[in-house]
Amino acid sequence: MKITPLQQARLQYQPKLPGMLRNGIKQISVLEGEATCSVADQAKIKELFPNTYGKKEITFVKGENTSEAKKQVVGVILSGGQAPGGHNVVCGLYDALKATNKENVLLGFKGGPSGLLNDDYLEFDDEYIDQFRNTGGFDIIGSGRTKLETEQQFEVAAQVCKKHGVTAIVIIGGDDSNTNAAVLAEYFAAKNTGVQVIGCPKTIDGDLKNDDIECSFGFDTATKTYSELIGNIERDANSAKKYWHFIKVMGRSASHVALECALQTQPNICLVSEEVAEKKMSLSSIANYIADSVCARAERGLNFGVAIIPEGVVEFVPEFKTLISEINELLAGSKADEFNKLDSWTEKYSFIENGLSKASMDVFALLPQSIQQQLFFERDPHGNVQVSLIESEKLFSALVKNELDKRKEAGTYKGKFTAQHHFFGYEGRCAFPSNFDADYCYSLGYNAFMLIQYGYTGYLSKVSNLSQPAQQWVAGGMPITKMMNIERRHGEDKPVIRKALVELDGAPFKYFQAHRDIWAVETAFTYPGAIQYYGPTEVCDLTTRTLALEKGKMTMQD
Repeated sequence: MKITPLQQARLQYQPKLPGMLRNGIKQISVLEGEATCSVADQAKIKELFPNTYGKKEITFVKGENTSEAKKQVVGVILSGGQAPGGHNVVCGLYDALKATNKENVLLGFKGGPSGLLNDDYLEFDDEYIDQFRNTGGFDIIGSGRTKLETEQQFEVAAQVCKKHGVTAIVIIGGDDSNTNAAVLAEYFAAKNTGVQVIGCPKTIDGDLKNDDIECSFGFDTATKTYSELIGNIERDANSAKKYWHFIKVMGRSASHVALECALQTQPNICLVSEEVAEKKMSLSSIANYIADSVCARAERGLNFGVAIIPEGVVEFVPEFKTLISEINELLAGSKADEFNKLDSWTEKYSFIENGLSKASMDVFALLPQSIQQQLFFERDPHGNVQVSLIESEKLFSALVKNELDKRKEAGTYKGKFTAQHHFFGYEGRCAFPSNFDADYCYSLGYNAFMLIQYGYTGYLSKVSNLSQPAQQWVAGGMPITKMMNIERRHGEDKPVIRKALVELDGAPFKYFQAHRDIWAVETAFTYPGAIQYYGPTEVCDLTTRTLALEKGKMTMQD
């Protein structure tokens, strides 16, 4: 494999650790805090996790290491979608493990949780792991989306661990993956297997966070990558002065990515799904909102602009959500076969018209034909609409064009409107991690091993105080059950980690809200440029605007 100069330089970068973890393994002690309870549904969660519920939060402090000295064989799994920094979690875990005892072993289970079930693994050594330090991607062992949730799977996992003498499993993933980690930890504890389970918080969507987890890893790098691209497009728009760019970004369940990119680039429009839901905004009202910006800028002779659209925003539009529900019902069972046998779109349209309520048909009729067809041609194995595949950036530009055509006929709009469309997703998932993510991820992995060495299970590796320099970061752990509640999924009550949505009364959204009316009309674009790895600290070690605002490091005047 050919190594580029940048990769060669990044391989040599030494990630910064929290001050406490720099003291050396022998000088790391534990300070236990209060017992915890789940964020909701305490009785039910306690009943489901009798062996791992209610444990204490812990913080690592300077002092004598009192952990039991024993050989550790640790397995690590990358679970779910890629996020920048995953390699460094593995590297930090490996380095702490070897620093404690050279005889310790790290096994990487390949292709996600299925690697554990299939007993498909590799044993890390210095030569192999040194190829991946501070690099993007999950190619060190690959990832997968297999869920660990059945007793049969747990028993297979237990047998594989027993076969190799595995003492602990580290699962690096998002909310679902860490929910699986909690359930697996409970099973292993109930069966007295002696195998610990530790989770690490990963997702570029930014929705795995709370009072304890200040941000998930990968969010910093991904949003900086997208913001660089958005800034480039803004500069192009301001140069050509003839296009409105509609840019869809990742974030199906929450709009953290869209909001962070807006804070970094100051586009004319940014939709926030949580606000759409709160205000019960219709497709027409959203189209009017964007069209108002287009018209206001056209009056200034500015027939160009940029709009950021969260990936999952249409699911937050009440009328569209109802439409999706009715379509799923319409195509249930044998009706799907009946629909698929129809030859022409005209026949299918008639079938749809007869099957939907008048209110939903009115919404359906608003949609461009290409989007209408996507709703029926792109379905998952259960026959449901795959909302994430809907090209919402094209949907909203088409709705805006229709509204502008009406205004032109009424004589209230005289500008020109030409749209360009973009979707930024995969571009940010495997980027070289920023210094922040390189440091944060390495710390999470190093910290995960300390949790293992001290005998904890069902815990999430926790590094906090992240808005400060790394020296001041605080390392420790929290029981995964603290983040859990009960949700209804596939007709059953399930314990899951609660997703963190954008808080409309939070500092990041309030900052955006205070400035967006100006951005909507003026050309207030900012151009973040590429992620910087070498140079002044104030350039290279920047946190996200979201974190800076949440921790009071940025004010309304900044």
